[in-house]
Amino acid sequence: MVAAEISAPPRCPWAGSDPLYVAYHDEEWGTPSEDERHLFAMLLLEGAQAGLAWITILRKREGYRRAFDGFDPERIARYGEAKVAALLADPGIVRNRAKVAAAIGNARAYLALREAGGSLGALARDAVGGAPRRNAWRTMAEVPARTPESDALSRELQRRGFKFVGSTIVYAWMQAVGVVDDHLLSCFRRS
Repeated sequence: MVAAEISAPPRCPWAGSDPLYVAYHDEEWGTPSEDERHLFAMLLLEGAQAGLAWITILRKREGYRRAFDGFDPERIARYGEAKVAALLADPGIVRNRAKVAAAIGNARAYLALREAGGSLGALARDAVGGAPRRNAWRTMAEVPARTPESDALSRELQRRGFKFVGSTIVYAWMQAVGVVDDHLLSCFRRS
C-alpha cells in the first residue's frame, strides 16, 4: 500500500481520487460562504454543469473565470452578441448556447436582486431557516438530489428571472456553498 493511501482521511465517496475533486471536497464543498461573488460564480457553474459530471466543470473552472471576466456580474450582464460568439468558440468552457445565455441572464437577474436590496446569501439562508443546515447522512444513498427547501428556492430564483436553476441544480449549489452540509458522518470534514 502507498503511504498516501494509508494516511488519507476518510472522505465522502464521491470525491474519489482525482486530485481536483479531492481538493474541492476537502477545501470547499459544504463550507459556508457569505461572499456574493463566490455565490454568484457557483450558481453560474452549477447551471453550466446541468447534464454533465461536476468534474468536467471543475476542470473548466479557470476557463470560466477567464471567459466570464472573473465572474463579475456587472460585466457579464453587458455581454452582447460578439461576446456570446467568442464564448461559444471558447474550448475553456462548456459551449452551449442556452447555458451561455442563462449565465448572462442570471447576471442581469442577480443585479436586479441586488438593486432591490436582496442577495443570493439572504435567499439561501432564508430557504433553510436562517442558518446553514448540517445533515447527518451515513451513506450517499441517503443524500437527496433535491429537498422541499431547494424546490422553494428554485421557484423563487425562477420568479426573479434566473435560468438553469431547477431544484436539483439549486440543491447542488446549496451543498457547494455550505447552505447545507451533506458530508457523511464518516467523513473527516464532519469533525
